[in-house]
Amino acid sequence: MPVKAMDLFDAYQKSALPKDQGFLVTSYFSNNSAYSRYEIVSYANVKSIYPNDGGLTFQTDGKKLFILVEPANYPQKGLEPYVRPTEEQIPHRFSELECFPCKNQSKLYYGKDAVISYGSFTIMRPTGMNFAFIFYNLPDLYDSLKLFFEKTFNREAGVPLNDAKKCAAAVSLKVKQCMSWERPQE
Repeated sequence: MPVKAMDLFDAYQKSALPKDQGFLVTSYFSNNSAYSRYEIVSYANVKSIYPNDGGLTFQTDGKKLFILVEPANYPQKGLEPYVRPTEEQIPHRFSELECFPCKNQSKLYYGKDAVISYGSFTIMRPTGMNFAFIFYNLPDLYDSLKLFFEKTFNREAGVPLNDAKKCAAAVSLKVKQCMSWERPQE
């Protein structure tokens, strides 16, 4: 059975990062609440991957999808996500995000479209309970992402399980719709 996902930095050390196509998922959890940010990056046709100050730089274009889980007691709900404190921001306005209100009054936001990063992008080495994973482009990729997000939305971000399932399905579908790297027809 092939490996579906692996810690990004372990995969780099083992020379197990695909250069043709992959999906990176990173998380950033607040130390004081269930406030959580996720970043999904799809990439293809990597020219090089190299370590830098605390992270890995990928020399290729990337498509990024940002996710934000905002607990009910978040004090800065009215601030657009792009102007929030650095450790809590994502590069979007509310009008650029889908919003899923949860039964426990928390809200899950995710981008309506992927953001393109041209030339290169860097994934920082996670600290604390944060993580960075590589998901391999296998036939069941979207099911793997769905299950992964269902579990992390529920366990780490405090989203009720039923809502976590619905949100994970929506995020997986969005990834499928806007983050693949189709080869042109010949």
